[in-house]
Amino acid sequence: MEFSLAALVDRGNGLLWGSVLVYLLIGAGIYFTVMTRGVQVRYFGHMFKLLRSSRQSNGGISSFQALSTSLAARVGTGNLAGVAVAIYFGGPGAIFWMWMTAMVGMATSFVESTLAQAYKTDHGDNTFRGGPARYIEKGLGLRWLAMLFSICLIIAFGLAFNSVQANSIAQAMEQAFAIPTWAMGLVLMAVVAPIIFGGLKSIAKVAELVVPLMALLYLVLALVVVGLNISEFPAAIMTILRSAFGLEQAAGGAVGYAVSQAIMNGIQRGLFSNEAGMGSAPNAAATASTRPDHPAAQGFIQMLGVFLDTLVICTATAAIIIMAGPELMSGDENNGIQLTQMALSSHVGDWGGMFVAVAILLFAFTSVIANYSYGESNIEYLAGRRAPLAVMFYRFAVLAMIMVGSVASLGAIWNFADLSMGMMAIINLVAILMLSPVAFSLFRDYEVQLKAGKEPTFDPSKFPKLANKVDPKAWPKK
Repeated sequence: MEFSLAALVDRGNGLLWGSVLVYLLIGAGIYFTVMTRGVQVRYFGHMFKLLRSSRQSNGGISSFQALSTSLAARVGTGNLAGVAVAIYFGGPGAIFWMWMTAMVGMATSFVESTLAQAYKTDHGDNTFRGGPARYIEKGLGLRWLAMLFSICLIIAFGLAFNSVQANSIAQAMEQAFAIPTWAMGLVLMAVVAPIIFGGLKSIAKVAELVVPLMALLYLVLALVVVGLNISEFPAAIMTILRSAFGLEQAAGGAVGYAVSQAIMNGIQRGLFSNEAGMGSAPNAAATASTRPDHPAAQGFIQMLGVFLDTLVICTATAAIIIMAGPELMSGDENNGIQLTQMALSSHVGDWGGMFVAVAILLFAFTSVIANYSYGESNIEYLAGRRAPLAVMFYRFAVLAMIMVGSVASLGAIWNFADLSMGMMAIINLVAILMLSPVAFSLFRDYEVQLKAGKEPTFDPSKFPKLANKVDPKAWPKK
């Protein structure tokens, strides 16, 4: 039975990632990029400008806190273990395809986060709820599809992804400090429990404090490593580019297979890391009180999250691994977080492995609480009046899966996470493609006001397709 289930998961992943999602994900990103005339390039500086003025939230959740929450989910095992997995199975060229996924994914993130803001609902405590389930139901009128998405998200983030994060923490701490995986699972449960029982505001406050600090410390160390090996850095970049198009393997006659593996692993790990198009980040985007008071503002903010996650932090990890040399990837046991630990240790000494262990502890810990928050929002959507009881049950289920993930095998967890993520992504990508005219009209409205020298504001009455579908408490008439 176990073999049959594993075979079924492998077959599902092969179908999703081998054909369907690759074309849908990249195709949607390119379409959104063209229709917005390269929003991720033309408004690159504007993203940072909005971030500087995003801290005020009137007692609710600010745009900066919403970004920190989404980054908490994005910046995790995908940036350390996931990059190592991509390089191990897809070669250095997988990093190039992670970059490409992120570049077009920035436009996808803009569209889905803008829609999440437009269709958000007032939660009654100065915060909001929203995301794909709500814009699928309100925008498309397909409640059954919205419910299916919510179920997939709860399974993926509450079970699979939190298991992945717990697994990486346990493996890293065992490698660096010889702490038994079961003991690390118990400690992680004890630390996570009071935060998730505090609700979404508690999670946003923790993310706002921890995420910027941990990302900055990791980037500083990566820059030190690059500085110590600056003469090798251009060669590392060329290795990525040559491997991406099979030039490294041309002499061996395995170009087609090598390129396909680089593309599949790059896109797979890229999506897992930056989550653009998956439908997860919009759940955080919808909770924010935006400034300017316009749905597109949070679209720009969340677009920045994709850039920071993949083009900055993942690239830092890739540079550390590639400049350490190919001999580190010769053993089958070093295909996850251990590879990143060994690579950093080769640059800075034994304490490098301990640093990665602490980094993954912080990265994955914040991912766990952010993943939980996504699930809670969708539990509330599904449960309705019974939400308090359902949320309480969900909290205990998340804690249980943290323990399971701490002692389970890496391969089985990654495969299950890939399958559940793929199902989520397909539902969300189809939905945002169908709703993209709404997002484009909101973007044009924001752009026109900005070019006129005004601070953009959202007036639902100007949008016939939205006027009767937005929550008047979330977006009062101007």
